[in-house]
Formats: sequence, C-alpha cells, structure tokens
Amino acid sequence: MTLYDLGPDHPLRPERLRLTFDLTSAYELLDRNSQLIAPSPATREDIETVHHPAYIDAVKALSEGKPVANPASFGFGLTDNPPFRGMYEASLLYTGGSVAAAELVMRGEAERAFSISGGLHHAMPARASGFCIFNDPAIAIQRLRSKYSRIAYIDIDAHHADGVQAAFYGSNDVLTISIHETGDHLFPGTGYIHEIGEGEGVGYSVNIPLSPSTPDEVHVWSFDQIVPPLIDTFDPQVIVAQLGADAHYQDQLAHLCVTSEGYAAVVERIIGFGRPVVALGGGGYNVLTVARLWTLAYGLMLGRELPDEIPASFAETHGIQHLRDHTRPELSSYQDRFVRSSAEQTVQRLKELLFPHHGLPAE
Repeated sequence: MTLYDLGPDHPLRPERLRLTFDLTSAYELLDRNSQLIAPSPATREDIETVHHPAYIDAVKALSEGKPVANPASFGFGLTDNPPFRGMYEASLLYTGGSVAAAELVMRGEAERAFSISGGLHHAMPARASGFCIFNDPAIAIQRLRSKYSRIAYIDIDAHHADGVQAAFYGSNDVLTISIHETGDHLFPGTGYIHEIGEGEGVGYSVNIPLSPSTPDEVHVWSFDQIVPPLIDTFDPQVIVAQLGADAHYQDQLAHLCVTSEGYAAVVERIIGFGRPVVALGGGGYNVLTVARLWTLAYGLMLGRELPDEIPASFAETHGIQHLRDHTRPELSSYQDRFVRSSAEQTVQRLKELLFPHHGLPAE
C-alpha cells in the first residue's frame, strides 16, 4: 500500500499506513478476534462502475510514463496530483482493499472491516482530485449495492466528501453524510448545507459544514443533532464510514480543533448504530496522529479498551508515550461563542432543509 507515493515533498505520506500497522500490532489488535487480509487489485470492471474509460486509460498511460494529451484535463499536475510511475497499480491496490472490506462484510465474514489505505473520496469520474486517483469509497459502495438496497455513507474527514456525493447525488438508496470544515476556508470549496441532492436523491445528500476552530463538544453535538435521526429513519443495512483523521487540531492541512476524545466519540456513535461497518481511512497529515486515531478506531471496532500508555516497542522508536491527547486547543471566548453560534445556525437550517424529506420534525 505504501507504493501509493506522491513524492517526498507531498503532504500525503505513505508511512502513516506503516505506522498504523505497527501501532495496532504493538497493541496486539491483529492477534485475536481479528483477521489481516491481503487484498487483490481492483479490476477494471470495478473501476468503471464510477470512472470513465478514457480517464482510466489516461491514468494507466501516465503510470507507464507514456505521453497523454493535456494531463491537466484529467486533474494531474505538479502539486496536488503529480503523476508517478506505478500509480495505476498502486491505485488499483488501495481500491481493491476497500472492495475486499466490502466483500468481507457482504459475505458475513466480518461485522466490521477497516481498509486504512482507502477513503480517497475526492476523485471524480474523469478527474483526479485532492490526492485521490480512484474513488474507492464510491467503488466499494457500488459493490455493496449488489446486495443492499439502503447504504449510508458517513464521512468525518475535515474535507468535504465531494467525489462520493457526486457519485450518488441523484440516488435515494445511498445516503451520503459529510461533516467537515466549511468550504469557505478549505478544499474543495464545496459541501454547503444547500447541497441536498437532485431528482430522486433530494434529501439524501447531507452536509454539516463547521467553522474553523470547532472543538470536540460542538463537533460531536452537531453530529448528534443530524446524523442519528437520519440513520434511524433511513434504516441502512450497512454503513460505509470514512474515518479521515485530519479534523484533529494538530493536522497541518485543516483548521478544526477535534481531539482524540472527540474523534473516538464520533467513531463510537457510528459503530453504535448497530449496522455492519465498512470503515475506510482518508485524510490525515500528521503521521503519528493518524496512527493514534486509527488505532483507537480499530480498537473500538473490536470492542477493546486500549491502555493509554503506548507499548514500549512503539513508544521508544517513535518518541510518543500516550495514545490519547493529554492537551487540547484553547479557544478565546470570542472563538467559542462564534463556533457554537455558527453550528447552531447550521444545524437548524439543515433540519429545515432535510428533515421534512424524511418525515422528521424540523424543530
């Protein structure tokens, strides 16, 4: 999976996957009541359930170092999405991991499966975007649709899940929910409350945009106000959860102020809905924070209470002692009032826009 490498100066560092594997191993989470599965690459047929053939051909050609007319038209450039040798095979592999997670749940072999290299939610049908080449969440959902008639997608990445939303914007069998930093301040500049779907999909696209500096209490409150009522009413047969770690206050590419406590609280709620869960990775650019949060998340999936003291084998190598945060960001009284007021207005407007489509009261 670490072959998906956009270059030494790129913020998406593949070593975060190795660190997560090493930390979960140090906590012995891969030993009992757990399976470690080697994925197979996704097939071209899988990829074409979401992406256009011409785009797939362009990815393959660029991966082989062959010339492609106007690669920028496919979203490739020198910064966010630099093409690299072997990117086609690497992208098929991370997508195959997410498809394998979906298959395990579909076959009843796992109640929950976690594809940590997945969650690349920005890729569009004919364009790479936001470090993402193939949209593995959407592809996994397409596979799940062969069995399930109601699928909920819940995305807690700091960035809006624009690619997944676009894939199912006109569908009423996939409920997409994204809680993220507002597009006024963060890529991709979308995910506003008025984006509620189209045609049969009206009411099935849900966005909870939050102000920069939003702390745990406001983040979790906003989630609780919107997501559980919709899940109860929609009654999904399976949940796909994108567990990006970049809402954390130490992340360098976003501006939210979530700690490990708030992150774990939302993951607990997703698991607590009592549906099978296909969990995916996603964003996260402080590599040790990613390892900590994804280890916490996997522990929750297994129903394990993990000691806060990190096992010595990992702690001594990487210089961190605690799994959970022992500090939290300090907000000024003005910041606190502003983010709370902003969230309250967002939640109320969302209820007015969305809840009537699901037979829920707007108050």
